Amino acid sequence: QKREISNFDYLMYLNTLAGRSYNDYMQYPVFPWVLADYHSETLNLTDPHTFRDLSKPMGAQTVERKRKFIQRFNEVEKSEGDLSAQCHYCTHYSSAIIVASYLVRMEPFTQTFCSLQGGSFDVADRMFHSVKSTWESASRDNMSDVRELTPEFFYLPEFLTNANHFELGCMQDGTVLGDVQLPPWADGDPHKFILLHRQALESDYVSAHLHHWIDLIFGHKQHGSAAVEAVNTYHPYFYGDKMNLNNIKDPLIKSTVLGFISNFGQIPKQV
Repeated sequence: QKREISNFDYLMYLNTLAGRSYNDYMQYPVFPWVLADYHSETLNLTDPHTFRDLSKPMGAQTVERKRKFIQRFNEVEKSEGDLSAQCHYCTHYSSAIIVASYLVRMEPFTQTFCSLQGGSFDVADRMFHSVKSTWESASRDNMSDVRELTPEFFYLPEFLTNANHFELGCMQDGTVLGDVQLPPWADGDPHKFILLHRQALESDYVSAHLHHWIDLIFGHKQHGSAAVEAVNTYHPYFYGDKMNLNNIKDPLIKSTVLGFISNFGQIPKQV
């Protein structure tokens, strides 16, 4: 409010308070998608339509998608210790595989990604190759994709280039994967993308609306009735601090829960 720290610093501070750090891929710092415009030749940071709706989680960015997730929530009966527990999302917005897939062109994330994938890169069509198509998947097209971003999207152009010349495969349409495809307004320049993306994060619009997203990720809309109302509930296993593993006597269920948390992500501690 006093403009004494940047939005970036504020988000890093909140991530740290919530127990997230660069030291743990399963609890890596989480940052929001802030833009919704990945098609224009120039980026207009004075137009509200340029930005993502920060008051809604990624699963509710379009009316149709929001309706489908609410329908899923209403169709599932409440059940404890069951993989079909009542929730809007069975996938998470930040996990080890999401972090490694974004940063796969840089070590040590390359090796991490391959080890999580069983020793090799993923099918080329599923690899992170385009900012625009990733936004469309996470905000509109893919019901199992609600991922947010990592801090690197706002300061590190190197993760967008395949400087190590990894053979990432070839997509079904014949596109050979190399550098990440950038929006037209970046002019194919990773440095320009980072510069404009950081300007968007620090813009007046994001400054005025960022608290809504913080409520969803770190605050009172994280769980309970406020989360249900905000279409922001995740599988119970994702709420690590809400689950008492000592109460689970069955070792098979316990290992399933632990595997679920480590593979699919964790909700940050509420701050």
